[in-house]
Amino acid sequence: MLIKHLAVNKLASASIISLFVLAGAAARDSARAAGVEEDSPRYTTSGELQVPAQYREWVFLSSGVDMSYKQAAVPGHSTFDNVFVNRGSYRSFLQSGMWPDRTMFMLEIRAVAAAPASINKNGQTQSERVVAREMHVKDARLDGGWGFYAVADSGMGIPIKRPAECYECHEAHAAVDTTFVQFYPTLLPVAKARGTLSPGYLKDEKVAQTPK
Repeated sequence: MLIKHLAVNKLASASIISLFVLAGAAARDSARAAGVEEDSPRYTTSGELQVPAQYREWVFLSSGVDMSYKQAAVPGHSTFDNVFVNRGSYRSFLQSGMWPDRTMFMLEIRAVAAAPASINKNGQTQSERVVAREMHVKDARLDGGWGFYAVADSGMGIPIKRPAECYECHEAHAAVDTTFVQFYPTLLPVAKARGTLSPGYLKDEKVAQTPK
């Protein structure tokens, strides 16, 4: 009788373990479908960044039109700069005013739709054509703690190596932690409230507000 009970208990234990394994697999599949596993940077052995396929489900921060950090002639065509950030980092920023390690930004540049577009008679709308994509990643494993990646047609992020101009510009003028929070209207008030604005940004603001 004891042997029979042991056999039954062993079978029950095996069934419980199987249920836990199945539940764990289901949870992983659910997380993958929701993009949770894409909330942290992943690299190939050669140092390329695996671009998250679901980045458009991240938090949308802002869109700029024909932005330029230098005085230049008006371009012959317009573009929209759309910025997304992974969800976990966005939630962390709301609490601290700083970006946590493993933060990822996607800059998606889209062309302007040809006019007239549908019922629109004035202004500009975005087209389906993506002109370029670039990622900005905070990762302590990278040189300087931050890295830029140009997204190739293959969908992989190709490292933009230092000393590229983008590094110097972001480090000198970014509002928070090498990122242009000054252009993200929902986050700039958070940085102001948390006191995390950079000296470089505050200096730029002082110069910009000085009467000419």
